[in-house]
Formats: sequence, C-alpha cells, structure tokens
Amino acid sequence: MLRLLLGVVLASVGFAQDQELLAVRRVFVEQLNGGDSAYQIRDLIISAIQNSKLFALTENKDRADAIMRGSAGDTVFDDTFQSSEGITARAGVGSVSGAGTSSKSSSKLPGVSVGQNESTRIVERKHEAIATVRLINKDGDVIWSTTQESPGAKFRGASADVAEKVTRQLAADLEKARKSFALK
Repeated sequence: MLRLLLGVVLASVGFAQDQELLAVRRVFVEQLNGGDSAYQIRDLIISAIQNSKLFALTENKDRADAIMRGSAGDTVFDDTFQSSEGITARAGVGSVSGAGTSSKSSSKLPGVSVGQNESTRIVERKHEAIATVRLINKDGDVIWSTTQESPGAKFRGASADVAEKVTRQLAADLEKARKSFALK
C-alpha cells in the first residue's frame, strides 16, 4: 500500500513538472559558471535552442517564464601513452695466457652480445566539454535538468556538440511531457 501511495505521489510530482515545462514559452539563459569556456558554451546553447524553435529566447530576465542556469566547461589536453620493451643477452670474453721460461702462449675466448629494445610514445590531443543546466520557474523550482558531455563529434567541436545534446535532451523531454499530458 505504501509503495502504491509513493508511486502515485512521485507520478503526480512528475506530472506537475511536465505541466510546468509545457507552460514555458519564453526562456532567459543566464551566464553559466565555469570560466571563459562557459561563455562560449552559453552562446552555443542559445543558438541551438533558437534553431530548434522550442522556446522564444529573451535577454530580459523579467519577461521569461523560466531561467536556464548551470555550469559548463571545455577542456583541451594531451593524453600520453608510453611503453618500452627490451631483450638483452650477453656472453663473456676472456683470455688465457701461459708464461714459461722460453715461450709465451695465450688463448682468447670469444664473446657474444644480443640486444633489442622497442619504445612507443603516443601523444593524442583530446577535447572534451560538459554542461549541466536546469530550467527554473518563476517560483525558483527546478522543472527540468540535464548533464551532457562530449569528446566532440565528427563535424562539430566538443562545445557545439554538448550544446546540441542539451537541446536534443530538452526537446525529447518536452515531447515526452506532451505525450504523458495527452494520455491523462
């Protein structure tokens, strides 16, 4: 019974968030935390939302139905892989000499040495971006959130790809909310 009641409560909370998300028409995107790269990711998210036509975007916070907040970062780094293998074999070299009253004799023993060494060093330049954003209604309640990350796409950099992923997730969640609202 308690499980059923908890399920009903959670479903009604989800339904309320879906209703609030569906009511959003105009969004203000705040500056994202995370340094200089966050400025660029914010602009890319604005562009992606604008192109998707999900919401009207505004630069006037007071006119917005919801505010998008969060943080983002873009990192470029070198990933290094290094390995070394080797084989070495050695033999000794020596000499034997004899001294007598009338003659000297000496013998030399040959030496053998074999060695092989192989080293590999690979340095790969990597580029990763991450964004964690949420939509906040006028009451300050979170009505939607997502975290997206990207190592970059085939024809798009990591920052542009993460902005597209945020927008695709928002569009998918809006569609899901529309369907669940239509069923009720």
